[in-house]
Amino acid sequence: MIRVLPVLISLALGATLPAEDFRPFANFVLSSHLKVGGDRVTLIPMKPVIFHVSTDGLHVRITADGNEEASSTFEIYRSDGVGRQRSGETALDVIPGIQALNKTGGVLRHLRLTREAFTITTFPGVSDRTVITHALAIPPAAPAAIPKSIFPEKRTP
Repeated sequence: MIRVLPVLISLALGATLPAEDFRPFANFVLSSHLKVGGDRVTLIPMKPVIFHVSTDGLHVRITADGNEEASSTFEIYRSDGVGRQRSGETALDVIPGIQALNKTGGVLRHLRLTREAFTITTFPGVSDRTVITHALAIPPAAPAAIPKSIFPEKRTP
């Protein structure tokens, strides 16, 4: 419960902001894009895409790098964590994160977002295929080195 508390606080405080006041959450890079149908799983080859994720506490907005006009907005419906099963174990861990939905043009998309990764599962309305997009968090970049010439030199008398 203590691990979920920071997410709940940030989401609660975010609800007091204006609807268009999205704050950066994290950046992610596409790690896999799959199509699942019947008993087949097909890997869809994709170039690495960087996603910028931001939130206002009620919604999550995902934008592809270099295409700021086109974004997907998901409505948060659950913010008490997400389940994760460790490899080789049967127990389910709950880690801080949110779940959100987007329904546009008969297509339902589910977002599972944590600090480490996000997964978007797309359920087309008239297809038996499900598309799963998974992206991993990019660690924040180290601040760029500032050239020494910007700072005045210390002089000793």
